[in-house]
Amino acid sequence: MAIHQKTKSLLARKSALSDTFFQLKVLNDKERMDVQFPSFAQKAADAGFKPLKASRLDIFQINTGKLCNQTCAHCHVDAGPDRKELISRTLLEKSLDILAQYDIQTVDITGGAPEMHPDFRWFVQECHRLGKKIINRCNLTIIVANPKYHDLPTFFAENQVHIISSLPYFSKSRTDAQRGDGVFEDSIKALKMLNAVGYGQADSGLKLDLVYNPTGAFLPAAQEVLQAEFKRQLKRKFDIIFNQLFAITNMPISRFMDYLLESENYNEYMSLLINAFNPATVAGVMCRNTISVGWDGFLYDCDFNQMLDLKVSTKDAVHLDQFDFEALSTRNIVLNQHCYGCTAGAGSSCGGELV
Repeated sequence: MAIHQKTKSLLARKSALSDTFFQLKVLNDKERMDVQFPSFAQKAADAGFKPLKASRLDIFQINTGKLCNQTCAHCHVDAGPDRKELISRTLLEKSLDILAQYDIQTVDITGGAPEMHPDFRWFVQECHRLGKKIINRCNLTIIVANPKYHDLPTFFAENQVHIISSLPYFSKSRTDAQRGDGVFEDSIKALKMLNAVGYGQADSGLKLDLVYNPTGAFLPAAQEVLQAEFKRQLKRKFDIIFNQLFAITNMPISRFMDYLLESENYNEYMSLLINAFNPATVAGVMCRNTISVGWDGFLYDCDFNQMLDLKVSTKDAVHLDQFDFEALSTRNIVLNQHCYGCTAGAGSSCGGELV
């Protein structure tokens, strides 16, 4: 199997940042007393959200584990080939029971590389049988990494899976710099394979969306402008088409926090996010209609809270075994300083800009 290695995981490097408690100390200035950043919770309150509450529960986002064929420089999951954490079959079955019982429209599958989980295809098929909208966050390179994955495009199409894939840029140098040597070429091969079975094609019903996030300590450009350029360049250079481009802000956690600290850009980047805080984005942040399920079954407001081990505020419903639809649908959202990443500029979510 092709392994695209840009760096080792924080855990493998025995970095202090592999400890989520240490990351939270950095975010809350307790390790960097030279700067005191204003509280995000207060910013949200000033925007009329005190507390910020869930509005509905539409999306069941499940992290299948941290195993991945890539070790990307900015990965907020700290995923990689050395990470062996995988969700159990029992927890996947519990998830299906919950999805069958409640009117939750969308199952959003992420990782790691979710396709590497031994029960991935079974789980997708069962979600499809339940009539759920299925999103799979595919890193693209997994499709060409090993012959056993080469039929994934056909499998995705058969199960009407909406594919969302990261592609940092339409050039090899910028993509490989962020995601590892050879990632760009393998991503282009995978996109061609997806196009060949109908993904991104007009009237096929098979959605293929790409995700852009900056390679450095700055905010993404306007999503509409980036999308037009990505579409033009990928079509011109490689005859590749896709539906939408989502521009996502890098969150100051995990490996991106490591990059910010190493490059001495942490204070500047946090100041950038805070100064760009947009009150209009708060109402639409993804945590308000999403529940995020960790590989160990614990529940979080979003994927980023999950990576900081900030569990949901519903103390009697913090695990799949305690799932309480009503309590989770009206819960208070757990906020911390990384939340500035979702509310800067036009806002940022798993679906791109918010306003």
